[in-house]
Amino acid sequence: MEKIKSCRICQNPNIVDFLDLGEQPFANSLLKGPDEEEAFYPLTLSWCPDCRLVQLNHTAEPADLFSSYIWVTATSEGAKEHARAFYWEIASRAESLKESYVLEVASNDGTFLKPFIENDFKVLGVDPAKNIADRAVTDGVPTLCKFFGAEEARGIIEECGRAGVVVARNVLPHVANLHDFVEGLHICLDDNGLLVVEFHYASVIYQGLHYDSIYHEHLCYYTLGSLERLLNQHGLFVTDITESPISGGSLVLYMKKKAAKEGPIVGTYREVEKTSRVNELDNWQSFAEHVYSHREQLLDILAEITVAGGPIAGYGASARSSTLLNFCGIDSGLVSVIADHNPLKQGHYTAGTRIPIASPEEVMKENPEYVVILAWNFADEIMRILRNKFSFRGQCILPLPNSPKVVKMVE
Repeated sequence: MEKIKSCRICQNPNIVDFLDLGEQPFANSLLKGPDEEEAFYPLTLSWCPDCRLVQLNHTAEPADLFSSYIWVTATSEGAKEHARAFYWEIASRAESLKESYVLEVASNDGTFLKPFIENDFKVLGVDPAKNIADRAVTDGVPTLCKFFGAEEARGIIEECGRAGVVVARNVLPHVANLHDFVEGLHICLDDNGLLVVEFHYASVIYQGLHYDSIYHEHLCYYTLGSLERLLNQHGLFVTDITESPISGGSLVLYMKKKAAKEGPIVGTYREVEKTSRVNELDNWQSFAEHVYSHREQLLDILAEITVAGGPIAGYGASARSSTLLNFCGIDSGLVSVIADHNPLKQGHYTAGTRIPIASPEEVMKENPEYVVILAWNFADEIMRILRNKFSFRGQCILPLPNSPKVVKMVE
């Protein structure tokens, strides 16, 4: 694993370390057996005094992380609902969209392109994970299996022309070669087209203590200020912003190739970032202090329940849960098993902490008294499933956002 020597956006060599989450495995590298060997890597964050970017200090080889993937968007009903709303938002903004096509970079299984297909739009997805891209193609979503960048973008426009809409959802934080990737977005976008970028908002991460979203796949944690620094260098300008529920709180930026009239919300976000000082080092150092306090609070809750004899099951073997489990040292002695809807995860063990993963049906038939909702950003959806499908009447542990809490299920 390579350690960076300068900021990923502005190349400032004077970046400042502020959070160390220890040595951790790749979050999505689930184990086939409890005794399988695995590798651990540094997981630390730094802050740039120039562009204010919060970023990982080490970079994994992208092929090791993304060539085969286990997160499937369609696993979540909430994500599918968001995909439908996302379609209507874009369709209402894009001019003459049906004369062109929609390009989604890092399109996963094509869930966010399907509403466009259903409404007779041409689409093209690009994703580096062969198993996921093949699944999308089987489901009727045209998808190229490749890593995206400027060279790939030129190949796309030679074959398909420039896109009226280019979508990059939850991908910019994953990208090691930022400038090549963003230049690729600029190349693919029609001169009058619309670029739509969704990302987990660093201000939300800061305010809600979302340290579980820090793992090796996520190299950068953007505010509007730090991301605009990158986008403007490549001739891309924000004209509007909406909010998204994805990842526990995301922003969606709408951009053009030329500076244009901005919606008032753009200036509002810039001003709020100044007054909240979310781009300043001392706030992120305070964030780090709260992370260590949170670990002690969560472990106290789990230990008290375990001593009292109440079995604890987990729900949602998400990538973000890997950071939480490994940083807190939570293994099968505290959480005996984790339920997950994704068949690609069932029958495996969590990376580092080696907790077995099973189907929700298998886990819930054991009638656990407590369920810790590890995929807490889908807590409402999961609690509905527990209540309505499994008649669960025990108690749920919500590790985040902010302080962990125990919630009793209601009738």
